Amino acid sequence: MSATTAPSRQHAAAGQARRPAACGPAAGRFRGDLATDQWWWSPELHALLGLATGSVRPSVEGLLSAVHPDDRPAVGAALATASRTGAPSAREHRVLLADGSARPVLLVCEPEVDPDGTVTALTGLVLDLTGSRPAADDDEQLRHLETEVEQLRSAMASRASIEQAKGILMLLMGCGDQVAFDLLAHISSHTHRKVREVAVAIVESASGRSQLPDDVREILHDACPPARSTV
Repeated sequence: MSATTAPSRQHAAAGQARRPAACGPAAGRFRGDLATDQWWWSPELHALLGLATGSVRPSVEGLLSAVHPDDRPAVGAALATASRTGAPSAREHRVLLADGSARPVLLVCEPEVDPDGTVTALTGLVLDLTGSRPAADDDEQLRHLETEVEQLRSAMASRASIEQAKGILMLLMGCGDQVAFDLLAHISSHTHRKVREVAVAIVESASGRSQLPDDVREILHDACPPARSTV
């Protein structure tokens, strides 16, 4: 993943590009499908990068072109490693805005991995760190940052597990995305497990690492067509 020349930029409206400190740190989301190279950025991410929504085509190159040149090699290497190994990463760097100012941000990347271990997509968050740190010593700032990263990674890991489980159910049942999620929610409510716990159990079973809990197995057995109930 090599950086390309920065695309032409337009400033987003001031209210969009910068959020008041009272609203807390702004966070933008992204997702890139590695098979199709189709990327999506949330409007908040465009604003963090100082771009008007729709002014550039979302891409990994576009994401890297917004990074300060001094930080770009490290961020590019982190994204490349995540896409190759499936290992999550968190990296603080600077976004270079069109007026020459730099904005400190934290990029958290959580790869999506299929049951075979292939990295299929990169999902993540870019968190604006401007004014988010109270006056404190270095150790306290580090602990605060580590807590933020852990919370973000936990939330993204839940999403990744659910997406993997939905894919398994879609193949197993020949159904669509919404039906697969509805089934996860149904199992969750009838087994008194969190949706993420149900998703992890299905993924672990499909990969051969563990057996499905009996209550989850029974519901799947009733829901799946007889010729396909192989989980």
